[in-house]
Amino acid sequence: MAGEAVETHDARVNLLSPEAAANPQPVYARLHAQGGMLRTPLTGSPILCRYEDVLWALRHPAIFSSETQVHLALGTVRPMIPQQIDPPRQTRFRKILDPRFSRQRVLELEPHVRRHASRLIDGFIGDGECEFDHAFAVPFPGQVFLDLMGLPPEDLDVFLQLKDAIVRPHMQTRDLEAMAALRTRAGRQIYAYFEILIDERTAHPRDDIVTYLLGAELDGRRLTHEEILDVCYLFLLGGLDTVTASLGCSFAHLAAHPEARARLADPALIPGAVEELLRFETPVTVVPRLVKQDVTLGSLEIKAGEMVALLLGAADTDESEFADALRVDFERTPNRHLAFGAGPHRCLGSHLARMELRVALEEWHRRIPAYAIKPGETPRYSSAIREVQYLPLVWPPA
Repeated sequence: MAGEAVETHDARVNLLSPEAAANPQPVYARLHAQGGMLRTPLTGSPILCRYEDVLWALRHPAIFSSETQVHLALGTVRPMIPQQIDPPRQTRFRKILDPRFSRQRVLELEPHVRRHASRLIDGFIGDGECEFDHAFAVPFPGQVFLDLMGLPPEDLDVFLQLKDAIVRPHMQTRDLEAMAALRTRAGRQIYAYFEILIDERTAHPRDDIVTYLLGAELDGRRLTHEEILDVCYLFLLGGLDTVTASLGCSFAHLAAHPEARARLADPALIPGAVEELLRFETPVTVVPRLVKQDVTLGSLEIKAGEMVALLLGAADTDESEFADALRVDFERTPNRHLAFGAGPHRCLGSHLARMELRVALEEWHRRIPAYAIKPGETPRYSSAIREVQYLPLVWPPA
């Protein structure tokens, strides 16, 4: 279902193709014009695009379940915790994990995160250009992830290779069986790495996530070895991909729209810019859910056992929720976008991600206020989560 084309008024579109990923908003508009609830022409899988429907589905996991077999396509042998389990079990894990990612705890990390951003910019500001994904969008959140996990900087490249093998195996092969094999191998390596790390932290505790998990209790007992592994697996994929994707989408938009970029000379607008760019350039465009019981939304009847695609990106450009939805407005209020999901499965790291994005925009625009896409070049978007994997930027030399 994830890569299947959908029928619009004038064409069939693969929503996860690089072409659609580069400019998805017109596709979303055509889907909304068709009512925002439809089925794919090949398999008949239901797709929800309207804000109210997607939000309702996200808030009702007893009907729209995260406990699908999708995890098997991500190299895992068990669901990742807490993202791929449902309440009430999921809620108990969130009570353990949420304090480590609270707004206050994240703010305590900000000075250290800001130093990471500044050091990266130091490395290329004098060149007058960089390829943004490689130079900043990948290493910046990557280093934050390593710090939280208490891991050495030299392991980042290994983690990135494993993450890409899981999330973007198509970068290495187009053969479906070969993709599955890549994911399986990478998954085994991820488990093996964290097995060793858990043993090390058991013997030598530190102030990091794994040590915290080893001491945490669930229903009066310590977490099992497998439960800690399943949490760490999720942290690796989430910590190394979604902020990178959000940074690329945001900076690609700003580089292509100088009038919007110039407004960020006012730092007070940056928090609003973070939210609006998350809305308009939603990087995680679609999430799957397994329907547990028959349900009717509007004119769409969905049967138990069907897999449904919730189009977060389409929901975030729905005129019924966002007035003038195809206009980027850094002062939009309210801005109840779904880039981080909603309901019980709302992104665990949303406070951390917001802080990283805000710090990145603040530090970059303080030092490189005028930049653009390099003349003659075209950004290249990935065909899964919307990472801008090639974004050449230029700016006047200092």
